Parts: sequence; C-alpha cells; structure tokens
Amino acid sequence: MPVIHITDLHPEGLPEDALADYHGLTDVALRRVSEPAGGLYIAESSKVIERAIAAGHRARSVLVEEKWLAGIRSIVPDDVPIYVGPSDVLESLTGFNLHRGALASMHRPALPSVSSLLQDARRVVILEDIVDHTNVGAIFRSVAGLGADAVLITPRCADPLYRRSVRVSMGTVLQVPWTRLPEWNEAAPLLHDAGFEIAALALSDDAVTLDEYAAAPPARVAILFGTEGDGLSRQALSVADTVVTIPMLHGVDSLNVASASAVALWALRV
Repeated sequence: MPVIHITDLHPEGLPEDALADYHGLTDVALRRVSEPAGGLYIAESSKVIERAIAAGHRARSVLVEEKWLAGIRSIVPDDVPIYVGPSDVLESLTGFNLHRGALASMHRPALPSVSSLLQDARRVVILEDIVDHTNVGAIFRSVAGLGADAVLITPRCADPLYRRSVRVSMGTVLQVPWTRLPEWNEAAPLLHDAGFEIAALALSDDAVTLDEYAAAPPARVAILFGTEGDGLSRQALSVADTVVTIPMLHGVDSLNVASASAVALWALRV
C-alpha cells in the first residue's frame, strides 16, 4: 500500500494535482459543481469510508493524520494511495480540522435507472429541491432506519453524496438505493405506471391526516417532501394523488422536513 508522507501543500515527487481532490472542502459552491463533474465524492471518517468500500465504491486516495493511519490501512485496498500529514498541513489544504481522522476521495457509482429502483419497491421517498445537505443526510438516515426502499431526488435537489450529507446520514446514503428523477412531466408517469400512489406531505385544506392515511395505505406509495421554507411546488402538488398532513398542536403548522420524514416513514412502515 503506497503510504506517502507530506509536509507541505506541494510535496516533491508528486504530481501537481495529487492533492487537488481535497482542496477547499469548505467551499460549498465550488464542491457542489466540481465533485459531480469530476465523478468523485468525499467520504469523511473511518466509519464512513469503511461503509463506502463495503458498498462497493472505489477509493481514489485517502488523506489522514498519522495517528489514524493504522485504522485506515486495515480498511482500504492495497493499491489506494494514502497521504499522511500533520494536522496543520491538512487543515491548510482542506480548510478545516480533520477531527474525524480521515478523508477519502471516492469514485461516484453510476446511478441506477428510476424504473429499476421502483421495480420491487413498496415505499419510496421523493425529495423535491431540498437544498440543505444536513436535511438530505438526515432524511436518508430515517429512510435506512425506518425501512423505505429507495430515495428519488429531483434535478435541483442537493447532492446526497456531498460530504455533509454523507456525514449526517452516518454513511447510510452509501447504502440506500437512490437516483435522480427527470422533471415532473416525465417523473409522474414513471411512478404511476409502476403502480405508485404519490402522497405529498403538505398543508392543504383538502389534506388527510397522516394517521388516517396510514390506517389504510396503498400497496405502493411514494412519499413526497418539499424544500425548506416554500414546501412543494405547484407542479409537484398537481401530480400528487393525495395530500397528507401531520396534525400539529400549539399553533405550530409544520415540522422541519427531516423530522417530518421520520414521522411519516414510521407511520407508513411496512
């Protein structure tokens, strides 16, 4: 296994771009574009890296502090280069302190087709334009823990493989099947043709309560959650077969979308 010790940001004997995958990890706007374009994502912490590799994802390289090296060497394949350096050098490179010990630059797996995910599924979650990576990660964790079969995300939804999403999900985004939907004019027929009822979580005068809906749920249901603040788009609501609401008390009209997903998934568990 190639273990490469670095003492500065431009180590001698290495290609100029050897550490480029880890540069400026705190620049969300940059990483949102550069990581998918490069076919990569960043896994943070030994636990997440281990889950990524167990899921069949290929590591391109690893960045680690010396004290975490032994643990990482037992996880990654022998042909993956491991860059080892002092904390101040790694912080200068990435933009933050690696208190979780290690980062890995991972090759993104090819996304499956929508139809392949729907084929044997009974409960799926749809995320429409959710932009907060923390919420995306938390929803994936609820999906994994409460038993939905897959997650479908709209074209403008935040990247589930962004570092913060992966971390918040405790690596479950690497285990839960997911893919991106096309626009609603194509996505809705895909769901309906596969026998799914689309249940939109939203506030509406004609909504049924979650407990009423869960008392006799359809055999196959796609649970649809909208973006923070504005909720679901008019297009999403127009393709929904049912609008479902979680009854609230004390003048509170709704929950955070991640919390709402956990409540709905528990109620509709198979």
